[in-house]
Amino acid sequence: MPTLLIANRQRVRRVDSRWLRTCAVVLLEELLALEDYELGVQLVGEREMARVNQQFLAHAGSTDVITFSYAEPGDARLHGEIFICVSDAVAQAAEWRTTWQSEVVRYLVHGVLHLRGFDDLEPAKRRVMKRHENRLLARLARRFALSKLERKPTLAA
Repeated sequence: MPTLLIANRQRVRRVDSRWLRTCAVVLLEELLALEDYELGVQLVGEREMARVNQQFLAHAGSTDVITFSYAEPGDARLHGEIFICVSDAVAQAAEWRTTWQSEVVRYLVHGVLHLRGFDDLEPAKRRVMKRHENRLLARLARRFALSKLERKPTLAA
């Protein structure tokens, strides 16, 4: 049975977690045809990402996305957790002339591809993974207005 948890634990940008959940379900179930998965997506700030990066990977500083696979050897089911740094998405969006919302969705796709067995450590494998990432992001962008990831403030009556 599919399980998906989206946790917004950052205050850098207002995020519509329900919208991100819908986007993730389409990615997992429609675009990747997964029937069984257990996935946690943590949206975090720079400080939390730096802590996770240091504690689990022994790397200093923040990074855009970290993926942990919890799948047992031989288990075909997607099972893992993706940490997405919204601060890094904002910075990367400015550098790449895109939106932070598009970057967050890109990091979601990137993390899911890692959980599907893709690797980006070697240049040839990185190119293959990037092609899949770009195709999936383009399909999601055709399906959804990625700008809707930003939750609009509610007006008080």
